[in-house]
Amino acid sequence: MLMVLSLVAVVALAQCIKGDDKPPDGHAGSDPALVRKGKEIFRFDTFGDEEFWSGALHIDKAIAGEDNGGFGDGVSPNTALAVGLKVDADALPAAVKAGIESGDIKLDDPATTLALLQLNAVVGLKGNFNNEGVLKSVGLTCASCHSTVDNSFGPGIGKRLDGWPNRDLNVGAIISLTDNAKPITDILNVDEATLRTVLGMWGPGKFAAQLFLDGKALRPDGKIAANLIPAAFGLKNIKLTTYTGFGDISYWNAFVGTVEMHGKGSFRDDRLNDPVKYPVAVANGFWNVTSNPDLLTSKLPALKAYQHSIDAPNPPPGSFNHQAAARGKKVFFGKAKCADCHKAPLYADNVLHVATEIGIDDFEAKRSPTGQYRTMPLAGLFTKTTGGFYHDGRFATLKDVVNHYDHHLKTGLSTQEKDDLVEYLKSL
Repeated sequence: MLMVLSLVAVVALAQCIKGDDKPPDGHAGSDPALVRKGKEIFRFDTFGDEEFWSGALHIDKAIAGEDNGGFGDGVSPNTALAVGLKVDADALPAAVKAGIESGDIKLDDPATTLALLQLNAVVGLKGNFNNEGVLKSVGLTCASCHSTVDNSFGPGIGKRLDGWPNRDLNVGAIISLTDNAKPITDILNVDEATLRTVLGMWGPGKFAAQLFLDGKALRPDGKIAANLIPAAFGLKNIKLTTYTGFGDISYWNAFVGTVEMHGKGSFRDDRLNDPVKYPVAVANGFWNVTSNPDLLTSKLPALKAYQHSIDAPNPPPGSFNHQAAARGKKVFFGKAKCADCHKAPLYADNVLHVATEIGIDDFEAKRSPTGQYRTMPLAGLFTKTTGGFYHDGRFATLKDVVNHYDHHLKTGLSTQEKDDLVEYLKSL
């Protein structure tokens, strides 16, 4: 307890410590000030969604626990890390790092989580405290799903990796912390038992954004209809930023910030005003949302500037065979026909494709206003290995993807060519 109190005591000092505010390199012509502003928004702006996550769902009280003015056991750092939340090591003062390493700061105590929130150290989770240091509310930011850490300090604790998909994040488990599921059951028009069952089926790294439009929790095969959290890097010059090409990056930011995060923004898409296809969206007015005040719309240009400044990361040294990748590159641009859609240098084509072109079912495509799938950019593939590939993770490995297209396109690749192609994909 003494070390927890010491952790709280260094919060004021730590708030003066900033990370590297320089915008990423390689984007000449971008406004550095706008990029820096967007970085702050991406990491720390909740767009006022505390009204939903705390005011309605009481997630702040669940985190605090009964001993700290909330309910239940509370959420310790160990529990938070277990459901995929990450801790920014750069936000931790040296004394705190030393306390964690020595074990004097207990990671099984919810009070430590509250202190980490005061440090702004929990990636994507913004805590708001009164003058007495009591947690009043929490909200989510873009970074909760679209950032992770490099584990340089410990599992789940390290330097931020903005734009990387957090494939460890168990969104369903976090939402399930609520003691008041009614706001969500009312939206979906289901009972609480059904809701909690569905949330438990999402698992790490998946979120069902479409559920809050059409109410479809399961695919026709009975599996959960939730998609993998996508990356938010390498999107400059990518016109379609969703799996099914709903719209550009600012469209998606407005949609997610307003409809999914329940922030105070404005969003309109007349395509969603269809009571047959999108009964949930129509019943709740999600196709046309206007907030006053609007805490999101004016921030979209800066948010876009920052996201477009985040380059796809290079694969770590030793993660692929260079000689095999060189051979696989020839296969990629030749016999395997990968480059027909994944055109360099974007490794995407900004074109929508019907399901038969890809050789998969059209369930997810038909849930979209476009009825089609977009070509995913391939750069930084190594960050997306957890949870599988494609929108729903249906292919567990890159070799499974290669085998699928070899069969679908009848390319006749040899075993060696397939292995070389996988190594090339790992090199992107």
